[in-house]
Amino acid sequence: MLLGMRAEQALTTVPDDAAATAPWVEIVVPVYNEVGTLERSVRRLRSYLDRSFPFTSVVTVVDNASTDGTFVVAGRLAAELDGVRAVRLMDKGRGRALRAAWSSSTAQIVAYMDVDLSTSLDALLPLVAPLLSGHSDIAIGTRLARGARVVRGPKRELISRVYNLLLRAAVGNGFSDAQCGFKAARTEVARRLLPLVEDNEWFFDTEFLILAERRGCRIHEVPVDWVDDPDSKVEIVQTARADLAGLARLCLGRASGDGDDRRSDLPASVAGFARVGVVSTLAYLVLFFAWAGTLGRFAASALALVLCTAANTAVHRHYTFAPRGEPSSRNLVLGGAAALSTSVVLTSLALVAADVVGVHAWWLLAGALVLANGAAALVRFVVLREWMFRAALKTPAPGRERPPTALPLVLDERLTR
Repeated sequence: MLLGMRAEQALTTVPDDAAATAPWVEIVVPVYNEVGTLERSVRRLRSYLDRSFPFTSVVTVVDNASTDGTFVVAGRLAAELDGVRAVRLMDKGRGRALRAAWSSSTAQIVAYMDVDLSTSLDALLPLVAPLLSGHSDIAIGTRLARGARVVRGPKRELISRVYNLLLRAAVGNGFSDAQCGFKAARTEVARRLLPLVEDNEWFFDTEFLILAERRGCRIHEVPVDWVDDPDSKVEIVQTARADLAGLARLCLGRASGDGDDRRSDLPASVAGFARVGVVSTLAYLVLFFAWAGTLGRFAASALALVLCTAANTAVHRHYTFAPRGEPSSRNLVLGGAAALSTSVVLTSLALVAADVVGVHAWWLLAGALVLANGAAALVRFVVLREWMFRAALKTPAPGRERPPTALPLVLDERLTR
């Protein structure tokens, strides 16, 4: 009999023989309204595990309050197939699904993958092997590292790369792909981290990894073959908004256990960057309008940007990002060139758009250039903070040494025999 419960009270259908022996690996598949995809994917996954995976395993389908009969299919699969479980949650959220399944798992390793199986299953063994051997604490699939082969549209590619670049700029993480739906962890490590993770939806992955890295966990990356699902139910705008909100929470030090991380200097950096940016933008506008009549709009804009960007970078070097250390000469040149190029491209596009639309009023043109400079400033902030001024992140700040790893790991005796 099916009873309605809250998210943390899961209704589970478990084959009688599944609980007899704890599996080495539990693979969680979170689903929401996947009645058309679920059976094909679970049968394919279970068949692969039985045929090619050398460790005992169980597949746990966690239904996040589906309304289309997904749990009926999940329950039938659990009854028909050995090594398949079905769990029903009454609230949505991928993080909520992983929290419920991972926290109660009896397996050595907990993992998860998206129901569309976008990631090649051949990457599963390389994902879990370093965890079973004790080499790593967490393993993630990455679509952004060398060796990965990815098939997806330019929109998703751009969003993914921008998100991970912003993430690295904000928190200085070492992993390359926070949101790939293909991850695993040693169960005891996951259990210690789960209470610290606040998010229960799409940002769960990012927060879990950031907290793990800050506590000294060893994160192993596996470049994967990944094919985008054109029928994905992920709402990109809503998810991006939630991810940015979660990132802001982490950077402002309100994430569990984050109060002592020196990388939370983001608020001070943003404030200093904004003050310099306002002055720099005003100076650019003055120079642009002073020279536009004689040099032309595009030449005046380019010259003004060269002067303002040079002054802007010098001020940030000695003021905004000074506590982060002195950049190398190479990073200084390349970072400055990247910031200047971005500004020139965006302001030139704004000028082209103004010409096409027929903007003649100076204040409308000024508004367009301010917007273009604002967009360029976001890119420049990432370049300066993440690329040019990372020297201080390589060693702990004086008096703020990082604590030793808080997650002692013990190899299972069966692995050492």
